[in-house]
Amino acid sequence: MNQIASPGQLRLAYLRWALVTVPVIVLLGFLSGKFANSGFGNRWFDALEKPALMPPGWAFGAAWTVLYILMGLAFAMILHARGARGRGVAIALFLVQLLLNLAWSPLFFRAHQIGSALALILILLLVVAVTALSFARIRRVAGLLLLPYLAWLAFASFLNYEIGRLNPGAETLVAPALKTQI
Repeated sequence: MNQIASPGQLRLAYLRWALVTVPVIVLLGFLSGKFANSGFGNRWFDALEKPALMPPGWAFGAAWTVLYILMGLAFAMILHARGARGRGVAIALFLVQLLLNLAWSPLFFRAHQIGSALALILILLLVVAVTALSFARIRRVAGLLLLPYLAWLAFASFLNYEIGRLNPGAETLVAPALKTQI
């Protein structure tokens, strides 16, 4: 039976992918943040001098939730694009950027490595830009869905840089949670 799928069947197949990718990516982001004790309420982070453009704490949770949803929807589009040229590379790039993304919070908030976190987020910014281009070659909308993520990463890079500039020696401000002291 070599029958072309109807538009309704195609939408349903995409929806099935999205019903997996969106919750998984949102959950992974949440778990990374929880493990790292990220954001306001973290003793070390609260003690740091913040840049004037630092948004309120609630804005980070709201922004990342929306960004993870957009990432999940974009990824579902690429997973759904079976047979598309460059799909395997696009999937691999997405997974690499997701791992880098999930590593940033523990590096910054738990290990207190501001400089290393800045290097990581700049690499992440580059990988996401390449991923967005790769996605756009397969599904234009999938690439566009990653643009808010790119913009937020650029802003987060600025915040990371400014926190490092305003807080020299911040790594030693409070003992990192990743080290045991006896």
